[in-house]
Amino acid sequence: MSGATQEAVRTTARVSDWRSTLRRWIPKRWYAHVILIVACFLSGIPLFYALIVSTQTNAEVFRYQFTPGTGLADNWNLVFNVRHLHEYMINSVIMAAGITIFKTLFSLLSGLAFVYFRFPGKWLVFGFVLITLMMPTEVLIIALFRFINDLNWQNTYLALIVPFTASATGTFLFRQHFASIPAELSEAAQLDGANPLQFLFRVLVPMSWNTIGALAVVQVIYAWNMYLWPNMIITDPDLQTIQTGIGALRSSGGALQFGPLMLGAVFTSLPPVLVFILLQKQFMSGFTLTRDK
Repeated sequence: MSGATQEAVRTTARVSDWRSTLRRWIPKRWYAHVILIVACFLSGIPLFYALIVSTQTNAEVFRYQFTPGTGLADNWNLVFNVRHLHEYMINSVIMAAGITIFKTLFSLLSGLAFVYFRFPGKWLVFGFVLITLMMPTEVLIIALFRFINDLNWQNTYLALIVPFTASATGTFLFRQHFASIPAELSEAAQLDGANPLQFLFRVLVPMSWNTIGALAVVQVIYAWNMYLWPNMIITDPDLQTIQTGIGALRSSGGALQFGPLMLGAVFTSLPPVLVFILLQKQFMSGFTLTRDK
């Protein structure tokens, strides 16, 4: 073999090694990774800027300063010592937990009834439940307000929780999930002498944790972000929720203060994010309404 041929072989080997190295380090669908990285970066810019603004004074905000400012201590004092935002957060936690727990329980019971019970007009009732999905809360707000007033529940946690303990979304979700579970399980439970509630909590609930987790995430975020209803039914400042507390930060000191507002917004977003992180697996798989083989 001539020298030129040997050199060509070595060059080919080096090119092959170089290509193998590139294949190991560069994903096959690299363009998809680039698009996702850019999308994540663009999505994170508002949060990053909110964190920066939460440390700044108004003067630094209006200078469009993209580095941490000098107002974090003052903003912290205003948000937590003057406006007591943590007390609003406690009220929102109680409201969100109550709505989520009772709504999940009633959704489980209604899903059980629509799948495993026979009663006249069952499909008519289920159709009526589905119709309520097209009716936002704002449409019913006046009727709910009069109902709570008639019960003298103003300025109570009952007024914040009870009107939202029923859920057409949860009913539909559990109805579809229970319908995908083999009917043989119900027949076996009946042969073992289990009543409907025992069948629900001993058989169906252990098989439904993903669905329960998915519904819990949705309901916690829904309750946490509720603004109109608490403002209408609660006049006692000690019972107001976090969204009202954020609104109060807009007029701190007689003018719009961007630093305290952003600091409050960042802390307000932490509980829903924590719930989503804890229940992420259940949330991602909870809406897969397929029959388990």
